Amino acid sequence: MQSIRWGWILLGGFFAELAIIIIVLPLSWLAGQESLLYTAPAASFAAAFVFGAWVSRKASRHRVVHGLLVGVVATLIYVGISFGQPEPVAYLIAHALKVLGGAMGGYVSSRRTADNDRQQVANR
Repeated sequence: MQSIRWGWILLGGFFAELAIIIIVLPLSWLAGQESLLYTAPAASFAAAFVFGAWVSRKASRHRVVHGLLVGVVATLIYVGISFGQPEPVAYLIAHALKVLGGAMGGYVSSRRTADNDRQQVANR
């Protein structure tokens, strides 16, 4: 567990949740409260993907795990902000999409790194 970059994971999870709030709240003001049921899941996946990939690029190993943990941290931050209140099903789906988005960001980051490593070996 020493190779896990917890500081970056916490920062990435915070930024992912902040990005979700910045995206979703103005849309709910414009389109109404009901729009949250549609925008929150999509924004959750996208933000966790971006910040999961960002954090994963800083890791030397276990990139998918780093991205996944970014999604978990973002979910825990939201649960803390909402004081653990009951949530609509769409929000539970959004939490699952945060974890999936973070893991996918880590996967894409790991694939890019592997491709870059192969390209460097081929250029030698």
